[in-house]
Amino acid sequence: MSAEDILWPQLIVLSNRPDLTLQAQVRGAIAQAVIDHRLPPGTTLPSSRRLAEMLGISRNTVVSAYDLLTLDGFLLAQSRARHVVNPSALENASQAAGKQSEIYRRRPDWNTRLLHAPSRARHVTKPVDWYNYPYPFVYGQPDPTLFPTAEWREAVQLTLRSPVIRTWAGDQVDADDPVLIEQLIKQVLPRRGIWASQDQILITIGAQQALYLTAALLLNRERTVGLEQPCYPDIRNVCRQFSAHIVGLPMDREGLSLTAALADCDLLFVQPSHQNPTSVTTSLSRRRELLQAAAVHDLLVVEDDYDSELTFAGEASPALKALDQDDRVIYIGSLSKTLAPGLRLGYMVAAPEFIAEARAMRRLTVRHPPSNNQRAIALFLQLGHYHTAIKRLIAAYRSRATALAEGLRLHLPEMAFDLPTGGSALWAEGPPEISFDSKVKMAAKLGLLFDPGSVFFDHPDPPENFVRLGYSSIPVERIDSGIRALARTLYSSAPSGQHSRQTPPESL
Repeated sequence: MSAEDILWPQLIVLSNRPDLTLQAQVRGAIAQAVIDHRLPPGTTLPSSRRLAEMLGISRNTVVSAYDLLTLDGFLLAQSRARHVVNPSALENASQAAGKQSEIYRRRPDWNTRLLHAPSRARHVTKPVDWYNYPYPFVYGQPDPTLFPTAEWREAVQLTLRSPVIRTWAGDQVDADDPVLIEQLIKQVLPRRGIWASQDQILITIGAQQALYLTAALLLNRERTVGLEQPCYPDIRNVCRQFSAHIVGLPMDREGLSLTAALADCDLLFVQPSHQNPTSVTTSLSRRRELLQAAAVHDLLVVEDDYDSELTFAGEASPALKALDQDDRVIYIGSLSKTLAPGLRLGYMVAAPEFIAEARAMRRLTVRHPPSNNQRAIALFLQLGHYHTAIKRLIAAYRSRATALAEGLRLHLPEMAFDLPTGGSALWAEGPPEISFDSKVKMAAKLGLLFDPGSVFFDHPDPPENFVRLGYSSIPVERIDSGIRALARTLYSSAPSGQHSRQTPPESL
């Protein structure tokens, strides 16, 4: 890199700080640029005269800075007018580098400046290369073999026609794709028993943004929110961002238990279709009772209708929103979670007053979700591909859930669970002495991934004998071997050998 390739006034920003001379600022800026690898070894610096002209300072100031940087080992003087970055600068001048960094930079104390630290909140994690593991019992990830590639390609190609491009290429400010809204009203929502108008619908970047917008508009430190226990950890983390008081509400096999604690809540988050992580489906009678209790206590209810399409045993119950007569339910759905989570498209259905403010709040952050994706999903729906894809997923997930239950009964009969009637995961409880948390690393060495259940409990000492086993990403023929690997992991102090992630162990 030569001197002409660098915008030196941008690299060496001078200030009027009374505690630092101009020479110290020049010296510190160049030293820090070497430390940060912005000036690689061998980079030629401008002559002292040229740099002084660019910075508007005395040439003697630059000469003094160059001399001291050479003395400290940052630069090599190849001639009186030519200096280059010393290839051994970082090795030979580490101590000097620290000194230069101190005189040039006064970094803010980010630990005191940051009002929130969401990175420290507990959440579900998985390796970025989870798809390379032979037994990925992970949740919320797709199986590429089930993705409707040809059908999605058709929808995307239609969005790339010149007349269509003009409809989505511009900045829509806060508007949503009208074709997508139409398809939601005509095709998607009626299947959940919901009839809505355009002013009751907002498209979001996944269901996650819908949850965040809801919390941002409705929660503060004076308000109390009721959450299912156990529950999706990131809804708990979102609520804490707004300092809301959280009340954990127990669940049973019919869904959320309607305890006296409801009376203390202002807002309630529930997942009636397939609760995360338990996969419990709230009974129709419990749904009606919940709405009655919400009316008595004047609660707002947020319904996250997760995996609602994936019901493969019995009849699907109508959404809470379908039973809502008072406009107190805020309904959240996803158009991409079951198809391809990376598409990041969800939606909200609620009272027009709420949707208007959620739209304004969305505009302040992302304006609107990508319009090309909105139109592609709209056409995917319009052509009938979405519902065909869902039917294919239901058939695949039914067989995988059955294989998973059979594997647990055969290889881990001490585990307690209910056979899933829908969704994409199974929740199981092991004997009290089992700790899934302590087996995660050992399991990974056998190519096995799962979600320990403790992260779903809002408790300082959560139980560690629960596990969530997702089956959306693992082929049915690997499930039995995966459960045998899980059994081996739970009852072994250490794995007897490590296996390649690409090839499943032949015998466990």
